[in-house]
Amino acid sequence: MEKTSKIRHLFPGGNTTQGFFSYYDNILRQDEATRIICLKGGPGVGKSTYMKRIGKVMEEKNYDIEYLHCSSDPDSLDGVFIPAIKFAIIDGTSPHVVDPKNPGAVDEIIHLGDFWNEDGIVKNKKQILDVNAAVGKLFKRTYRYLAAAKNLYTDIELIHQDAVNEAGVYIEAQKIISKILGNMNVSKKIGKVRKLFASAITPKGFVHHLDSVVGCNDKVYRIIGEPGTNTSKLLELIIEDAIKKGLDVEAFYCPINPENKIEHLVIKKLGVAFITTNDFHNLEVVNSQIIDMNKYIDYTILNQYFDVLQYDYRVFRELLETAIATINDAKKSHDYLETLYIPHMDFDKVKQNENKTLERILKYAEELNV
Repeated sequence: MEKTSKIRHLFPGGNTTQGFFSYYDNILRQDEATRIICLKGGPGVGKSTYMKRIGKVMEEKNYDIEYLHCSSDPDSLDGVFIPAIKFAIIDGTSPHVVDPKNPGAVDEIIHLGDFWNEDGIVKNKKQILDVNAAVGKLFKRTYRYLAAAKNLYTDIELIHQDAVNEAGVYIEAQKIISKILGNMNVSKKIGKVRKLFASAITPKGFVHHLDSVVGCNDKVYRIIGEPGTNTSKLLELIIEDAIKKGLDVEAFYCPINPENKIEHLVIKKLGVAFITTNDFHNLEVVNSQIIDMNKYIDYTILNQYFDVLQYDYRVFRELLETAIATINDAKKSHDYLETLYIPHMDFDKVKQNENKTLERILKYAEELNV
């Protein structure tokens, strides 16, 4: 049977309670990469289209593809990664500025600004400066709303922690580790953790790609648990055991706590995935196994905080909704900004450059015999 490509959709960065948070360095490690191209240029110069078209051609040639989406416009790309040849193209512009770390040896810059009419753009200088300033203010306001929401979320977590039996997370972790990792010995080589986002706070609301993160052949565990019931701790314990046994893992983080709260976990070599289920991201999977962390809650304690929790949840959601509306306002302004660049681009030359890049990719594939 002819191989068909596997397509994944991920977010390498996100709008979070800490501002824009980047895991772009986790797209492709420098020591593993064949090539990383940092694509530069202003809004509307065709970066996303450039990457989409290359991804589509490689799809048609049956290569697995990771499409890396923009959290501020989930229909646009911030990157495309071809795992078989370890080749990535990444949008290197603000807010996720990416520059070559090992220029020439690993990565390089392609600047689509080489194909614009600078005189035409300069004529729009005042409008560009004004709109850019407005977009910047809107994102700063968004991040203030999200930071405020985080305070409510923390209070919700702390209330539940008071009512949770802390032993529960170790009980559940031991069950899982014994089942999927129990017959494996500690390795002389520690596994690697790749960090990304499977979901994002976007102008369209909460968007997730769990259906593509989880492989069709994966054994899926669905974790249910209120904030503060140690769902992230459970995944941390599984990761700790997996990497010491030499397994590489993918950990997907939460935009509410992008540095510390793991929501989903994939161990490709074992064909196992763990997804945390809640109102913001859910995926129904046939024959999945449920891990219910709520069973370790003492509701006689929790119910004492009923009114406080109701208030916290309501204000938390209101702040998130306001943040989303503000991101949407920023996107509208950014869309207008693109119109100030598009008429002054030579898209035929952009396409010619794209074709050259595609030729290089196919040459790498031929040299690597993949």
